[in-house]
This record gives sequence, structure tokens and C-alpha cells, in this order.
Amino acid sequence: MQVNVLYKPSQSLAQVWLQPGESVVAESGAMVGMTPNIVLQTQSGGLMSGLKRLFGGESFFRNTFTAQQTQGEVLFATPLCGDMVVVEVGQRQWHMQNGAFVACSPSVDVATKAGAKGFFSGAGLFILETRGQGQLVLGSFGAIEPVNVDGSMVIDTGHIVAWESTLTYSVGKSASGWVSSFLSGEGLVCTFQGQGIVYIQSRNASEYGTAIGAMLPPRE
Repeated sequence: MQVNVLYKPSQSLAQVWLQPGESVVAESGAMVGMTPNIVLQTQSGGLMSGLKRLFGGESFFRNTFTAQQTQGEVLFATPLCGDMVVVEVGQRQWHMQNGAFVACSPSVDVATKAGAKGFFSGAGLFILETRGQGQLVLGSFGAIEPVNVDGSMVIDTGHIVAWESTLTYSVGKSASGWVSSFLSGEGLVCTFQGQGIVYIQSRNASEYGTAIGAMLPPRE
């Protein structure tokens, strides 16, 4: 498949071209439009797989779009205004926060990984990890930017999109104590170590929701 990302970085739209018989797998609700020769199939991936995605913040279902007879086109977007990027899976495998998945080649398996270290701001107790080989479309809130880690790098958990599986990480306080971390307004941070790429987003969805919520009139 061929993926073009249009209208970067704040209103991105992923344009996916499929050859006859070729498919793309996408998160439920990500499709904006498609040509009439695209056949859509919805799969849960089994009960346990679906439940894992549910608790990980992902929807229960994922959709497979397949081009029939001629070349087809599918358009994808993210729920919030932001950017998208296409990364290669194979020699590089990726971990991502659970809202970052948009679409991938059918040969890429996106699985749920549980663990206390995945307790990111707005990301629940689960992260997603890739296996296989192909293309992966990641989405962000705001602009997306790769950061090359060579040694160590500290990043606010609310700004993390995805990172290479070669990196190790630990989640901790932004300041020396919990009170200082709370007063700083930074909360939890993630320290990545090793060599690899971390994709970050310029906006924090949780902080954005708090700011907008404070402007709304009180409920009656």
C-alpha cells in the first residue's frame, strides 16, 4: 500500500492507495471516505483480544479495507486535531500509547501489552506493541516530531506517541517529591534509555481537556 499524509501538521489526513486485492487494517471510526470498490470487513480479533483492546483504550473492533478489481483509495483521520506519520515495522518494532494507532498493513500485528510501566497519563494500564513487517500509521494530538535518543531522554508522559522497542524506560516523578511534582504542573515523566527514536506530540490531550472544561458553564 502507498500512504500519503496530507494537510500536516494540525489537520492531517492519511490517503491510502491499495492495489487490487491489497488491504489495510484500521482502528474503528478512523475512516473518512473510500472509493466504491473498497470492501469493508469488521473483526474483533477474538473475545480476549477485543477485551484487551477495550481495557487498553482501543476500540473493540478493527476494520479491514480491501480493494476489489481496480486500485482503491481510503482516507483516515484521528479524533482530535493533529498530525500523522508513517513508520516502517520490521527491522524496527514499536511500542505506542494506546490512542496513537490509526492503521497498518495486514502483515503488522498490533497487540496489547499490560504492565505497571505502561501507566501513562491518559493511556491507562496498557500500551500497544508491534510484531511482523509492513507499514504503521501513527496519529497524534498536535504536531508529531521524532526525537533521537542516544543515552537518555526525559519526556512528559502526556506527550509520548510511540518509541522503538530497543529503548528501555521507567516512569517517575518530574521533581524530587510528589508534592513538588504536583506543584510544578508536570506530573509523571518517562525516562528513556538506550538508542532509538521516540515520537512526541506537541499537545497534551489531558491538559487540553482540563483547560477546555474549565471554560464550560457548570452543569445544572
